[in-house]
Amino acid sequence: MSERTEQASTKKKQDERKKGNIFQSKDIITLASLITSFMILKMWSGKIYEYTANMYIKYVSLISVTEQLDTGIISLVFKDIITTILMTCGWLMIALPLISIIATGAQTKFIFTPVKIKFSKLNPLSGIKNMFSLKAVVELIKNLIKITILGIVIFNTMKESIVYVPKLMSLSLLSGIEFISTEIMDIVKSVVIAFGIIAGFDFFYQWWDYSNKLKMTKQEVREEYKQQEGDPHVKGQRKQRQKEISMNRMMQDVATADVVVRNPTHFAVAIKYNMKTDIAPTVVAKGMNNIALKIVEIAKEHKINTMENIPLARALYAKAEVGKMVPIEYFEEVAEVLAWVYNLREEEKGTKE
Repeated sequence: MSERTEQASTKKKQDERKKGNIFQSKDIITLASLITSFMILKMWSGKIYEYTANMYIKYVSLISVTEQLDTGIISLVFKDIITTILMTCGWLMIALPLISIIATGAQTKFIFTPVKIKFSKLNPLSGIKNMFSLKAVVELIKNLIKITILGIVIFNTMKESIVYVPKLMSLSLLSGIEFISTEIMDIVKSVVIAFGIIAGFDFFYQWWDYSNKLKMTKQEVREEYKQQEGDPHVKGQRKQRQKEISMNRMMQDVATADVVVRNPTHFAVAIKYNMKTDIAPTVVAKGMNNIALKIVEIAKEHKINTMENIPLARALYAKAEVGKMVPIEYFEEVAEVLAWVYNLREEEKGTKE
């Protein structure tokens, strides 16, 4: 079996994202939720105490003047309970789902995939195998480490405050609540710091694990390249075919030329010029060695004049492009060649007459 040694390509990553295989750390989401909860509780703690205390005082007072319960009182109790819950926990109920979506989206770039039910996961045997897989062992070790670290942090924080618990008996209710709230906030702050460190390690671990799972074999890289760029063999055949078509078209255009400038056997350039329609002479074909000989052969078949001019033939082959005008620096020399051709034609006409 081939080893997965190659880093995942961009296409591979995109395909996996479309399937819903997206890298993310759940601890980052938990950390974001903890920080959000801590900030809301810290800012809203006064209001939470106020609403809770008012409800407590209201119903303690109501007990002394109420002889029996009726539907009006019961509906009032439920109404006040719901109002108190919304006013004390409403921000948390809104913020926590929202921050979870944001923390998840920040890692997945807000790519949402439809939920697909995989019946294979309902197989008890598969579930048992997953319980004893390497991934399950790693997750178990991670969770044990988290619990241990958080337990130590909470214990050390509480150990410093435990000595003040007996003094709570002498404090008023408000002072006792403030003391407990302060200690809880200290614990939460320590937990957030510890969890921040854990989440950082988990983020990099998840990224490393995800990258390793996406690695490709050399064969997969080659197959993907073939899919994107086309099979090199087929691509080569296509280029060869295009070259042959272009060559055939060029050879057909030789028949339309007015003259072929040649270097006896090595170079040949076919030139066409119509004084009425063309701005300047145009190169319709050029070639070297066998192609040059083929151009000369076609020229003879169609009774096209050829001229041996070694420097001009070499220069035009090197700098002129098929289907384009002769380079301006060779206009004068090409004009002399065309004048020679026209003179030959005039002489041939005169001989025939």
